[in-house]
Amino acid sequence: MHIHTTHPQVRNRLKRADGHLHNVVAMIDEGKPCLEIVQQLHAVEKAISAAKKALIHDHLDHCLEDAVRAQPRGSRAAVAEFKDITKYL
Repeated sequence: MHIHTTHPQVRNRLKRADGHLHNVVAMIDEGKPCLEIVQQLHAVEKAISAAKKALIHDHLDHCLEDAVRAQPRGSRAAVAEFKDITKYL
């Protein structure tokens, strides 16, 4: 199992997003105003986006740097992995 230093922070952000999402479902069930629901959905999106960004940056800072150091200069595998992960930014 590979644990990054940011995994606890990412986990907390995702738990926060999960809480917001549960609130959205409850708000819909309760017939809350659309504006309030959209505000909560926005909070979910922001929390997930922040978690994704933190995880990607951590991966770039550690995993890809380690791969480049371990392999010969100009490693195609590291470049390919970089291209793959940047599509999620």
